[in-house]
Amino acid sequence: MELAIRNAGSSSVQVADLVFGADYKPGLVHQVVTAYMAGGRAGTKAQKNRSAVSGGGAKPYRQKGTGRARAGTSRSPLWRSGGVTFAAQPRNYEQKVNRKMYRGALRSIVSELVRTERLLVVSELKIEAPKTKAVLAKLAELNLKRALVLVDEVDDNLALGARNLPGVWVDTAAGVDPVSLVAAEQVLITEAALRRLEERLS
Repeated sequence: MELAIRNAGSSSVQVADLVFGADYKPGLVHQVVTAYMAGGRAGTKAQKNRSAVSGGGAKPYRQKGTGRARAGTSRSPLWRSGGVTFAAQPRNYEQKVNRKMYRGALRSIVSELVRTERLLVVSELKIEAPKTKAVLAKLAELNLKRALVLVDEVDDNLALGARNLPGVWVDTAAGVDPVSLVAAEQVLITEAALRRLEERLS
């Protein structure tokens, strides 16, 4: 299939149907996006309950006759240096997604972007200076206000110029994740980045 290059007149670029013409699979996309977001969760830090705290094996004092409340261990949560009442246990939220599923989900997302005309290809995207105005001018030429910009290699001028713009993100084709692609209103990609993405997903 062919994709039009927006800033090069009537030029177009040939791309693989396998990557940019795949069927949309909402179940797979949902699974991969959920797994990716779950992998970013910090989980819980380990705490010790009364049985995990060292010591406290002997009864601290006799059962009756002291006038104090009954105590069977000095590691009770009520005591200083005791365990935690409802101790948080370590939890890992990671979900296993194999490489074939991950690439399949990315192909599905990218193909849907093409079908809905939300993937815009440009020959290149160069910014002469790290200025927000320069990035805004480039986006205005393409009638864009909010977009995920995918490049082959991050250019410092582009990254610095775009970081203060709400709704504009700069990423590489080699490192872009499914959550960013799903969340983007428009995806602006350079021809070099398009080739890198095609190579990654083939």
